[in-house]
Amino acid sequence: MKVKSLFASVLVVLLVASLSFAADTYKTDPAHSAVTFAVKHMMLATVKGKFDEFEGTIVYDEEDITKSSVTFTIKAASINTGNESRDKDLRGANFFEVEKYPEITFKSKQIVKEGDGYVAIGDLTMHGVTKEVKIPFTFLGKVKDPWGNTRIGVEGSLTLNRRDYGILYSKTLDNGGLVVGNEVKVEFSIEAIKQAT
Repeated sequence: MKVKSLFASVLVVLLVASLSFAADTYKTDPAHSAVTFAVKHMMLATVKGKFDEFEGTIVYDEEDITKSSVTFTIKAASINTGNESRDKDLRGANFFEVEKYPEITFKSKQIVKEGDGYVAIGDLTMHGVTKEVKIPFTFLGKVKDPWGNTRIGVEGSLTLNRRDYGILYSKTLDNGGLVVGNEVKVEFSIEAIKQAT
């Protein structure tokens, strides 16, 4: 009987310990987050833009960040470069084809430690094409806000070749340069709020 009681006590302790170290779920706070990009125009200027609509879920393991995971969805039609005519073109057949491919998604498969930061390895789907990418990021910490919410912050960037995703629009200049560059630098700054369990 004592053995059974001891065994039961051990199980309770292990269960409580596992719950205390369980990963927590955080949702992106769009008001304090940003997803931006930059691309060369005519090899002279860098045109910058952003996506206005996105959402993400981070399952954060405080004990071991490499056991965390992230899923992220961007509404392609929310692209915004501050120029209505250009944005209409970007949503159309030359670029994102947003009616056919309304979302850009990322789903992590692994988080690895690298130097002072981390790398999220996962599948990025854009314009109907899915490719594995590596996204370097920095974990900025965890805080309690004045309203009692727990928040975490993450920043990072990656460079993509748009042609890898079937966005093939191309016009060349007299000197051989491209009107729109192939490489696109994407940066993100994410603040996420812990969800109630």
